[in-house]
Amino acid sequence: METGWCVWVTGLPGSGKSVISHELLKLLNKNNINAQILSSDSLRKILTPKPTYSLEERDVVYNTLAYIAALLAHNGVNVIIDATANLRRYRDALRIQIPKFLEVYVECPMEECIKREAKRKETYQAPKEIYSKGLEGKSQTVPGIGQPYEAPVQPEVTVNSFTSSPEQAAQKIFEAILALKKG
Repeated sequence: METGWCVWVTGLPGSGKSVISHELLKLLNKNNINAQILSSDSLRKILTPKPTYSLEERDVVYNTLAYIAALLAHNGVNVIIDATANLRRYRDALRIQIPKFLEVYVECPMEECIKREAKRKETYQAPKEIYSKGLEGKSQTVPGIGQPYEAPVQPEVTVNSFTSSPEQAAQKIFEAILALKKG
């Protein structure tokens, strides 16, 4: 059985990771390529129904996410991870486990992420109003405000969600997946 590939879509909250991941899945399906989206927000609802977003809790969520992704990929399932993963070590640990791995950085200015997060209707299970809580001092756990967000050093793909549409970003990632499958 051929092993699957894994694409980890990372970026600040509100950068467009979920929208781009779902556009990518549509594009893959249209081209008869099956994949599964794994979302940290969906997994968090099961593992930590009342999240604190502490470092220990993030370790559990991201280690579990990586474990599931590796299991799926090793069993031939293609995986799209939709998760901020604010520390590089979360993403780097999975890179070692999955030979066909792409890290996608969704670049977007913080000011735009804050605007988007404040007005988005579809959250894909992400918590609401995180930036306003972070900026008001009600939460110290928001990546980019109270906690660090470590952008990828050498991502395989960078998409700018401020200057590109979700469809354009998905197309760029799709092309990188096709190149990965050939290699």
